Amino acid sequence: MFGRRPAQSDSFSSRYGAGKSQKPKKSFKETSFQTGLRRGDSVRSPPSKHTTSPSAGSTLTSPIVTLCVGPQQRLFAGHEDILCRSPYFEKACRGQFYDGSARRINLPDECPEVLSAVLEFLYKQDYSPRLIHNKRKDTWEIEDADKYEATIVHHAVKGPLLKDTAIYCSADRYGLSELKRLALRKQGLQSNVTVSTILASARWAYIHTPDDDSKLRGHYLALIIRSRNTFKRSSAMKTEMEEGGKLFFDLFVAMCNHIDDLQTVRSPFSR
Repeated sequence: MFGRRPAQSDSFSSRYGAGKSQKPKKSFKETSFQTGLRRGDSVRSPPSKHTTSPSAGSTLTSPIVTLCVGPQQRLFAGHEDILCRSPYFEKACRGQFYDGSARRINLPDECPEVLSAVLEFLYKQDYSPRLIHNKRKDTWEIEDADKYEATIVHHAVKGPLLKDTAIYCSADRYGLSELKRLALRKQGLQSNVTVSTILASARWAYIHTPDDDSKLRGHYLALIIRSRNTFKRSSAMKTEMEEGGKLFFDLFVAMCNHIDDLQTVRSPFSR
């Protein structure tokens, strides 16, 4: 959280539907902060139980499929009936990317750490670190968060990326809506992430999600606006803005809507 002058309203309305910010409790250093929507946003409801765990019989009888991942061609294995819970993999198992004799799917652009999380979700409906319910506070938390890195090194990016953002984007590719919701919920609980990592992850999100995505993109827009006093002093932000991209036009629109909201709150009877 950041220390900043209190405003009468922290809300802004845009097509991304970002919500109000809560009052910051303490200051963080300029280079790092909490990335989330706020702990109260989208974390009080448990992960969906729509998908059930595979039965022992199905995993024993289903054929094993090998997945060749990334430029280094790391190998993973999964049961065909489990993989086919993803529309992408179901199509791949029956399409041109599937070598029927070897039962092999090639994913040269995927990151091994991300694919590992996707497989874990397909089997367990969660991925490490797990999302757990704090009964005393009635909130959801990341289990042993201090033991896990929030970022990954992706072969397509020079610097680190937020793991949950990469998982969200891959989940969108694989048609796993529940995994998208889970990844966004977990990202909302991350903290102490550098400005440069946030911006790199936001750019990744814009490249790897469709234009009508209102969740992950809106998450980043809301975050930058709430933490604007830090971002406006950041050299990383200056460099990113000079490079441009749709992210910054959307940010401009969101900032304008935020200002309009503040003026409406301050002058409720003005026209």
